[in-house]
Amino acid sequence: MLAEYSLDVSLLEPCEPLERILAALPQLPTGHYLHILHRMEPHPLYPILKQLGYAWITQVGQQVELFIWQQDDHQAEQSVKTLLKI
Repeated sequence: MLAEYSLDVSLLEPCEPLERILAALPQLPTGHYLHILHRMEPHPLYPILKQLGYAWITQVGQQVELFIWQQDDHQAEQSVKTLLKI
């Protein structure tokens, strides 16, 4: 079973990516993570994620990829780290 929920916000205008990401987070079941494609690193999102109890990993390349999971969800965290070979 795939533990990934995907969200591509790379073509959306500001503030819509932030709004879409925040709307998707409460839908994450335990053991799942949100994989986001973005055109830039969303620095304003990070303190919000921390405050809401989420952890994340950001990879910056041609596109920015974010992987977000509930901070105490070790299964989702392990899925992300296995995917990224961390």
